[in-house]
Amino acid sequence: MGAIFRVNIIESENLIETIKELKKHKFKIMATSLQTEESIYEVEYKKVAIIIGNEANGVSKEILDIADKKIKIPMFGKAESLNAAVATGIVLYEYVRQKLK
Repeated sequence: MGAIFRVNIIESENLIETIKELKKHKFKIMATSLQTEESIYEVEYKKVAIIIGNEANGVSKEILDIADKKIKIPMFGKAESLNAAVATGIVLYEYVRQKLK
């Protein structure tokens, strides 16, 4: 409980402009995508902004094109995607796990 008060969340009317501003401040932009082989367990989460797409369409091509890295959650079996909230939880858990190392 109360985690929402301890996590930096950015709401944006213009995501492209927000990403450009984050990049000016040396943030790396990571976007989830099924079109990559880079696992969430293989990247370093230092000064990053993470973009999670929706269940139906994922992250837009325009955002993927300007992202510094595309990452995915390794999946077993025939499932190819997860609910966005579940995927966010998994990615953020790995982020925290690396911070605690």
